[in-house]
Amino acid sequence: MSIHANIEILSWESAFFKRKTAKLHFASDAPIVSLDQLADYDIVQAKIATADTKLIDAILAMGFWLVESEIDFCLNIASRAKKHSLDLAVATEQDIEILKSIAAKAFSYSRFRPPWYRLTDNARFYSVWLEKAVKGTFDDLCLLVNDKQGNIQGFVTIRKLPTEKEARIGLLATAPAHQGKGVGKQLLAAACQWCEQQGVERLRIATQISNIFAMRLYSQMGAQIESTAYWLYRGRHDPI
Repeated sequence: MSIHANIEILSWESAFFKRKTAKLHFASDAPIVSLDQLADYDIVQAKIATADTKLIDAILAMGFWLVESEIDFCLNIASRAKKHSLDLAVATEQDIEILKSIAAKAFSYSRFRPPWYRLTDNARFYSVWLEKAVKGTFDDLCLLVNDKQGNIQGFVTIRKLPTEKEARIGLLATAPAHQGKGVGKQLLAAACQWCEQQGVERLRIATQISNIFAMRLYSQMGAQIESTAYWLYRGRHDPI
């Protein structure tokens, strides 16, 4: 089976990780992708719906490797059970260093992981993402859950989507010392309340299929599964 796809050069990722990176966008009217084209990149990414087994088989035959499985949820804000109103705490620049220290360790098992990316680069990537969210230059904002002493227990970043009345959670993490205390549920409730205030009707969030805790939390909050996919990579990776 020939692979028809357009190759998008991921300029920001290429510069950030110092690895020439591209992503395939599959389309029946796109040109056929050759192995010589793929060999020009350090990493080529592909995201494929789990049900598309023929395309998965074809891409594996071209030397791609399974990196991560992803499940995408959608939460209807209006349909969720209303709880007591929360005092939303929005992160400011004075919180950035603490938040970066949490983010640097929270996502080490994401698709930006060894052997494709160094752990130090993984930590740097999510630290930068978090800082940009607090400053509103990537995600729109970062909400916090604090304990009674004002210590940060966790954070969630959110951005509105071009699609009318939709938003997506970017990062959601609980500080290690506060795990197992229901912080994740509070963070998701805070995100839903913010969406309600902003007139957002649907909140989207993706996680790894292996993250049973997250999937259980989102389901308990009323989120519905919308899609599942695999991320696959091909290319040269450093011995890490």
